[in-house]
Amino acid sequence: MSKLKELTIPGARPLPVIVLADVSGSMNTDGKIQSLNQAMKEMLESFKSEDDLRAEIQVAVLTFGGGTVRRHVPLTSAASAGWTDHPAAGGTPMGAAFQTAKDLLEDRSAIPGRAYRPTLVLLSDGQPTDEWKGPLKVLLDSERGGKAFRMALGIGADADMEVLSAFLNDPEARVFKADEARQIREFFRLVTMSVTSRSRSANPNVAPQVNAAEEWDL
Repeated sequence: MSKLKELTIPGARPLPVIVLADVSGSMNTDGKIQSLNQAMKEMLESFKSEDDLRAEIQVAVLTFGGGTVRRHVPLTSAASAGWTDHPAAGGTPMGAAFQTAKDLLEDRSAIPGRAYRPTLVLLSDGQPTDEWKGPLKVLLDSERGGKAFRMALGIGADADMEVLSAFLNDPEARVFKADEARQIREFFRLVTMSVTSRSRSANPNVAPQVNAAEEWDL
């Protein structure tokens, strides 16, 4: 007599969120790095309260500054993700961050084939100090990088809006602008709303509506 196969119920599908955060030396001014650290704590805490059988929010934070890229928060379930305050120092190796993001997206052991479309978030207050056009093209041409929902924030007057627009790669998409440090936190409230609305929707692969509240001034 053949044995009945064990019935298994599939768990929630991963919904990856990858943040590329500029932590170069210029982020030390005007309270920007402090606001970024607080914003990341608040976003992760908000994600912890999301409990859906359809989608499991997973978060990775890639920081770039000081000539290197760090996986400050390795890709993990938002329910268990934590944040340690990050210092700001050095240059802006954004090209290396694009390459690291592409490598993570294409790593099937980290992000399985059943995962929902990822969200990529980029924020920077300056210009890349390494070659970025080639790595960005590789990211956008990759299967998952090209399909990802992308959001971008330019911080202060020196942010390279051309690079941020190229990252979005969509003439109708908007680069958000933070003229004051407090607006970094407002931007991440918007990111949080975008991701959580996807996790709760009937089809988390559908593009979310991203609209900043008027009082947020982004």
